[in-house]
Amino acid sequence: MRILSILLLSFTLVSCDLLENVDDLSLTESEVASGLREALRVGTDTATTILGLTDGYYKDKLVKILLPEEANIILDNIKLVPGGAALVENVILGINRSAEDAAKEAGPIFKEAIVNITITDAFTILKGDSVSATRFLRTGTYDNLYALYNPKIQKSLDKKLLGTISTNDAWKTLTQSWNLVAGSIAGQVAGLKTVNTDLDAHLTNKALDGLFLKVASEEKDIRQDPLARVNDILKRVFGS
Repeated sequence: MRILSILLLSFTLVSCDLLENVDDLSLTESEVASGLREALRVGTDTATTILGLTDGYYKDKLVKILLPEEANIILDNIKLVPGGAALVENVILGINRSAEDAAKEAGPIFKEAIVNITITDAFTILKGDSVSATRFLRTGTYDNLYALYNPKIQKSLDKKLLGTISTNDAWKTLTQSWNLVAGSIAGQVAGLKTVNTDLDAHLTNKALDGLFLKVASEEKDIRQDPLARVNDILKRVFGS
């Protein structure tokens, strides 16, 4: 009787293993690729929608864009700049508004990149860690996304966001005011340094960093939370 029980248990375990293997094999290459593309589509759509809202960047501490590190000297010595406190606030707000505006246009850029994921890439990504799809997308598309995203940032920076002042206007006023002080004899004696930061480049990099951070968050949810698998292909690929 004991031997029969052992044999039945062994048969059950083997059967379960076979069923699991059959379930894995039941996923076609096309389905795996479609599932990965769909996961990235859902993730990027959600990320761009969230960040494209008013305060999408500005009120999210994880992605809020602050002034470049070179501008820390301004913040540390703001009392030396006439009206500096108001200018700093205007610039920070304007930068984040510009990123929010540009995020609305990022969706089609991501979609174009997603369709180029191969079947081989898809299987590698599926077996990877919780953000392997996002990392793959970032590594393979960052330069192209930057080239396409940067002009939108530049255009957004020139928009009149605060009365008749654009973000670029406020940044130039801020840095020029500071550089006058830093470049003066008194400023040189005090060891102050002028600030020469490419705001377009800084903003584009930070905006994309925030965007990929949100995409990674969405990917983690899809991989780990069944409720985040919003359609059949995601349930089938990630549920298996």
